[in-house]
Amino acid sequence: MDYRLVPARFSALPGWDEDDPTPLLAAMARCRAHIRTVKPYRTGSLGITAGELLALLDAADVEKPEGAGAVRAFFETHCVPFRIEEMDGFSGFVTAFYEPEVAVKAAPDAEYRYPFYRRPDDLVDVDDTNRPAGFPAGYAFGLERDGKIVEHPDRGEIERGCLAGRGLEIAYARSKVDVFFAHVQGAARLVYPDGSVRRITYAAKSGHPFSAIGKLLIDRGEIDAATVSMASIRDWLAQHEDQVDGVLWHNHSFIFFKEAAVDDGALGPIAAAKVPLVAGRSLAVDRAIHTFGLPFFISSETLTHMDGGKPFRRLMLALDTGTAIVGPARGDIFTGSGDAAGALAGHVRNAATFHILIPRAAAERYLHAQG
Repeated sequence: MDYRLVPARFSALPGWDEDDPTPLLAAMARCRAHIRTVKPYRTGSLGITAGELLALLDAADVEKPEGAGAVRAFFETHCVPFRIEEMDGFSGFVTAFYEPEVAVKAAPDAEYRYPFYRRPDDLVDVDDTNRPAGFPAGYAFGLERDGKIVEHPDRGEIERGCLAGRGLEIAYARSKVDVFFAHVQGAARLVYPDGSVRRITYAAKSGHPFSAIGKLLIDRGEIDAATVSMASIRDWLAQHEDQVDGVLWHNHSFIFFKEAAVDDGALGPIAAAKVPLVAGRSLAVDRAIHTFGLPFFISSETLTHMDGGKPFRRLMLALDTGTAIVGPARGDIFTGSGDAAGALAGHVRNAATFHILIPRAAAERYLHAQG
């Protein structure tokens, strides 16, 4: 491993005594229900199993702690915190994501003409069992054509109309930039003219690797790396309408969606852990390393705009993942839904300290290994 777990005390977690992790309990109950009634989460390379996590979730279901102090005491009883320390000396790093709200119409017109697409029926999942010789190793999806798997058209080809006329359109937005950023976030709330709201969530993608347009604009000298944000990227696109297609098509990856109801407006979309995201308390992690449902205490001295000028110090649950979330101490914070959440998310690019709270039975394994 290129990192190690360093045992810590709860008293050493900055701001632990001031945090109120109560919102995690409902999310933990939903994770418990998924593990027990649907399927266990896949074990990450760190080795913490869904069964070991279940001991923590079952205890929360039985004890039902109430109030910030009691909830903290519950975690202190049932978990051991470990600081994730990367061997190359790099500290942890957090970004953020949100669920955009996009005005749409069910049918296109002169103004609303940029579609969100469902998954095509000829898109196939690709892994080592069916990957053709020479097919790019990083592609998880392809196009089935004449009994063979080939590359699916990329973003530019799709936006130029290669999927038109197949009945895949879910709804139409006014701005291709709004559609693009919904792709980046992996979900959106669609607001129709009658005020009704539907949700779209990730269903699949074209298979092409994600390429950040922010990095492209930095490399071109269009945006300062020190100040790049979602807002600055949007501003640049608005001021250079003649270059929008070229910049957006630089990211060959294209996302397909599925529709879902908004059953609880206070909760975010169903995430990779198959439970709804909770604003400010849900973390996307590298699922190759971490098992969904585990608690992480994230602290960042420089991330201050989310808590009224105070450093960010919160207990969170690992409920999602993403292709850009790579490494043991790398996380993406879900900030919520709508423009206000987007304003919060767009400015998060901060060093952070990651403590993972490991259920005691599993923690003994790591403590014993360290002597």
